Amino acid sequence: MVRRDSTDSPRRRIVEAAVELLEKGGPDAVSTRAVAAAAGMQPPAIYRLFGDKEGLLEAVAEHGYGQFLESKRALLDLAPEDPVEELRRGWDLVVEFGVSRPELFAVMNRATGRGVDMAHRAGLEILYGRVRRLAAGGWLRVDEELAAQIIQATGQGAVTTWHSTPADRRNPELLAILRESMVAAITRVEPTVPATETGPAAAARALRAALPDDTDVLSDAEQHLLREWLTRLASDGGAPHT
Repeated sequence: MVRRDSTDSPRRRIVEAAVELLEKGGPDAVSTRAVAAAAGMQPPAIYRLFGDKEGLLEAVAEHGYGQFLESKRALLDLAPEDPVEELRRGWDLVVEFGVSRPELFAVMNRATGRGVDMAHRAGLEILYGRVRRLAAGGWLRVDEELAAQIIQATGQGAVTTWHSTPADRRNPELLAILRESMVAAITRVEPTVPATETGPAAAARALRAALPDDTDVLSDAEQHLLREWLTRLASDGGAPHT
């Protein structure tokens, strides 16, 4: 779970000061002396709370993930009934964050701390939820895992390409084209109705899409094994192996 500090806590003040300096001047601007001055504190407070500059940057990344997850969860509350449109909005949210906040986005991607890892997993759960809704509605043309990888790869690639292109050559149409290419790669023009499909593959896809993340019936190991079986059946049609 992402750490939540009170709005007036010393830790929160330091982290927010560091984020502001980062976004104005990049990582080099986040010196302990500059951050302490911006937060109205003394440098020893940073060492006491974060250990060193790397610890502070980890906290900055965790703070960024917290803001990002809040926006993703807010989007879930406004999610349209059409899961393909929900996919577009989710992709746009990620790309807009990376395009508008490049320094913070880069620090978030480099961070490896436990808090960041947990926040990253929380973000992936939201992504996989979107993919499962596409699968349950008969929209997916590829496996769920591959779909999630394509969504991630195109989003990250869009942000990286945008920032590696000189400002005077950036074309917003690039982002829209990449998004629609992603949608075309993983979804069907018209959904297949799961109820009309027959055979082990169709049944496996439907059950896998409907499986909850947590259940009191199966252990974690049993859930993992069941998903592995269902994925195998869904991908090869359930044909016996020789």
